[in-house]
Amino acid sequence: MAFSGMGSGGGRGRGRWRSQVGVLSEMNVVPLVDVVLVLLIIFMVTASVMEFGLNIDVPQVKQVRDTNEEHPVVSVGKDGTTKLNDKLVNINNLGKEVKRQFPGQSDVYVRADTNLIWGNLAQIISALDEAGLKQKLVMKPLDRTK
Repeated sequence: MAFSGMGSGGGRGRGRWRSQVGVLSEMNVVPLVDVVLVLLIIFMVTASVMEFGLNIDVPQVKQVRDTNEEHPVVSVGKDGTTKLNDKLVNINNLGKEVKRQFPGQSDVYVRADTNLIWGNLAQIISALDEAGLKQKLVMKPLDRTK
């Protein structure tokens, strides 16, 4: 054979080529690193050039609605004190007060202390239900600075 001296078969040069070069057991990662770095550079350049967001043609309206409406928020403390937007209110008059202060609003946000007894919260939900108001429970803890 013409290539028998390469160490693949028998013949005169058996093993001579292997002893000079050694067995290559490591993978050459230099081309892989080159490709990865080139791709990284391409992505960095295209990401900085790309525009984010959508181009939307917003329809023109004649009347603009005020979005800064104040929503009714019922806060219940650990001791059961009930406040409607930071003003103390009696639980028996809660539904009437919400309807008086916020006419046309049917959603009421309820914030309760984590240590509140469930019975107190159930009374508030029941009072709002009797007045025909929908409750939205907020899982945000009460602000302790007030």
